[in-house]
Amino acid sequence: MKRSDATSRLAKDQPHPVSGGVVAPKGFRCHAVEVGIKDPAKPRLDLALIVSEEPAVCAATFTSNKVKAAPVRVSAEHIRRGRVRAIVANSGNANACTGPRGIQDAKAMCAAAADALGLRPSEVAVCSTGIIGLPLPMERMRPHFPALAAGLQNRDGDRVARAIMTSDTHPKSMAVEVMIGRTPVRFGATAKGAGMICPSMGTMFCFVTTDAAVAPDELKKATLCAVEYSFNRISIDGDTSTNDTVIVLANGAAGNRRIESGTPAARQFRAALGHVMLTLAKMLVNDGERVTKCVTIRVIRAATHLDARRVAEAVANSMLVKCSWNGGDPNWGRVMHAVGYSRAARLKEEMIDIYFDGLIAARAGLYAGTPIEKLKKVTAKRDFTVTIDLNLGTADYHVYTTDLSQEYVEFNSQEYAIRVAR
Repeated sequence: MKRSDATSRLAKDQPHPVSGGVVAPKGFRCHAVEVGIKDPAKPRLDLALIVSEEPAVCAATFTSNKVKAAPVRVSAEHIRRGRVRAIVANSGNANACTGPRGIQDAKAMCAAAADALGLRPSEVAVCSTGIIGLPLPMERMRPHFPALAAGLQNRDGDRVARAIMTSDTHPKSMAVEVMIGRTPVRFGATAKGAGMICPSMGTMFCFVTTDAAVAPDELKKATLCAVEYSFNRISIDGDTSTNDTVIVLANGAAGNRRIESGTPAARQFRAALGHVMLTLAKMLVNDGERVTKCVTIRVIRAATHLDARRVAEAVANSMLVKCSWNGGDPNWGRVMHAVGYSRAARLKEEMIDIYFDGLIAARAGLYAGTPIEKLKKVTAKRDFTVTIDLNLGTADYHVYTTDLSQEYVEFNSQEYAIRVAR
């Protein structure tokens, strides 16, 4: 397709998928290597690097957990300085709850990557994911940084996606091209996460690259907005981790006029960034640890936005509700009880309606009479929507969540004991 034809198509359409993943935008390269961080006897891709060939602007959000991993603390400080253009990330070890040594190791990862790239350590963000409470095996990691930098390429972003996986069953990446004004701009992204996922972020990463030129303050606002409507709207098991990180790098290589807040270009940029993050967030939910159901919780006509959010999150995180979904049971009573303890300021039991994929299960707080077999056909599906109409106002909120399976319990029952015993 000629460039002019591509431009014409993009002008008419929404974001258009392209290949390359996180290195699809101009001026980005990546690589990943096998270190054996988790198990030296079974090495796998577990150390990754993403770098912008030119200086970039950066924005990020991190876990709301008060127990923050060492890489979160180090990356937050580097990003505050405003010069980050590279990300080094590992799986197999979270470098969390590791004390002063953890901070030293996180800084050492930045220094090793920076030395291999010819950058300052403050130009590198660091991310780690895996088991909590064990120190990084830096003696195994350090020798691999020269090869990590030497292998940088701009074709295969999935290599990074595979290197940051923990309990994920498959890599998660995407890339799109979209018109910003009259300039084609690309976004590339990768994410990981399958357990310890909850609103206010979970044990997940998302790295987004773009060749758009964007003002630092607008990039920060766009990132916060996109995270709020994507990663802060998902819940697999109700646990928020110590390492959650979303990082966006923008290097301006597309050559567009710099995007400033409040402009049409800013609205286009935010829409595209939001599309990328929401797509990845849904990928995380669909790959949740041993899940069999993916459920959208919609709360409508609440008195306030906060009430709508509290109700949606209470239902999404209810263990009883999740268990009923796992069994294909349309137990609207469990949904109702979660609504009741949600701490919403304004609720009237006699005004609450509950729907499963549009089929009414409860009307005015009572059984609506819909045959149970019809409702069970909905909850037998992998994907369905539960709508809770509070009938008190105009506010709404939604959360993407899952069921809870026996396999999830078994999967999460012994990881730490097994690792420490080695």
